[in-house]
Amino acid sequence: MKKTQGVDKFFLLGVVALVLCGFFIFGSAALGLLAKGKGNFGDVVFSQTFFGLFLGTVSAIVLSKIHYRKWRKNALYIFLFSILATLLVFVPYLGFEHGGAKRWLLLGPVSFQPAELLKIGFVIYLATWLSGIKKEITEIKFGLIPFLVISAIISLVLMKQPDIGTLVVIFSAGFAMFIAAGAKWRDILLIVLISLLGFTFIVATKPYIRDRLMTYINPSLDVQNSSYQLQQSLIAIGAGGFSGRGFGQSIQKFSFLPEPVGDSVFAVAAEEFGFVGSVLLIFLFMYFAFHGLKIANRSPDLFGGLLVTGIVILIVSQSFMNIASMLGVIPLSGLPLLFVSHGGTALFFALSSVGIILNVSRYSLR
Repeated sequence: MKKTQGVDKFFLLGVVALVLCGFFIFGSAALGLLAKGKGNFGDVVFSQTFFGLFLGTVSAIVLSKIHYRKWRKNALYIFLFSILATLLVFVPYLGFEHGGAKRWLLLGPVSFQPAELLKIGFVIYLATWLSGIKKEITEIKFGLIPFLVISAIISLVLMKQPDIGTLVVIFSAGFAMFIAAGAKWRDILLIVLISLLGFTFIVATKPYIRDRLMTYINPSLDVQNSSYQLQQSLIAIGAGGFSGRGFGQSIQKFSFLPEPVGDSVFAVAAEEFGFVGSVLLIFLFMYFAFHGLKIANRSPDLFGGLLVTGIVILIVSQSFMNIASMLGVIPLSGLPLLFVSHGGTALFFALSSVGIILNVSRYSLR
C-alpha cells in the first residue's frame, strides 16, 4: 500500500457544491409547508439541518480518515446487520407505516429509514465478495448464481415493505459492480432477461406500480389522482422557462405540488431557476459521477474500485431516477433527490458514503 495522501480535492469540491445548492433549493421548497399550514415545518428543517447535514458532515469527515479496507474485514456482519435492521420495520410499535408502506423505524422522537443502511451494507458486502472470487466470476456457479441469490434476498426484503424504487437503485449499483468486476456477456444478458421477467412480475402483482406505469404511458389519465403529481410537476417545470421565476418565487410549491420538499423538489428548483438552473444541477451530479468513477478507476485494489463504483451508482442512479420521473421520462419512483430532498436519513448516509469515497481517494494512483 502506497503512502497516504490528501483526499481528491476535485471530487470534494463537487460534493460541497452539490450540498450547498441542495440546501439552498430545500430551503426555498420548505416554505411551501408554511403556506399549506403544515405544522411540521420546524421539524423538517431541524431534521434536514441537524441529522442530515451536520451529523452527515461529521460522519463524512470521520469515515474519510478510516482505512477503507477495514470495511472488507467486517463486510458480512455489516450486511447481516443492515438486513436485520430493515426487517425491524415489520415489528409492531417499532416500525411504522406511511402512505401504505412500512419503511421507517420510530426510535423515540426520531424516525429512521433502515433501507438507507441496507444500500451501503449491500455495496460493501458485494465489493468484498466480488473482489474475493476474482477470475472465478466468469463461472456460473461462482459468479452468476451467488449474485442472483444475494439480489433475491434484497428483493424479498424490499418488496415486502414495499420499496421498489430503492430495490431498483440497489440492483443498479450491484449490476454495475458485477460488470466492473469482469462478468461475461453471457451472464450480463441473463441478468437483464431475469430482471425483465422480475419487472413483469412486479407490475402484475403490485397495483400501485401498475398505476404508475399506466400514468407514464398516458400522463393525461386520471389527472386528479394517479397522474396528479406528474401533471403538477410538468406545469412547474414549464413555468420556469429558461431562467426561472427566481428564488422563493415558485407558485406550485404553495398550493399544488405534493411533497414539495420530498420527491417533487426538482420541480420546485426548475420553476424557480428555470432551464439554466436545472442543467446546472444535473451537471453537478454528472461531475460527481465522473470524478467518483475516476477515483474508482485509480483505486490501488479491486475492492476499493468496486466499493467506490457501487456508492457512486447508488447516489447518481437514485438522483437521476428522481429527476427523470419528475420530467415524465420514467414512471414516478417516489425516491428523494439526494443532497436536495428532505430526508435526514438519506442525507446522512449519502454524506457518510462520500466519506468512504474520500478515504479511497487518499490511496488512489494519481
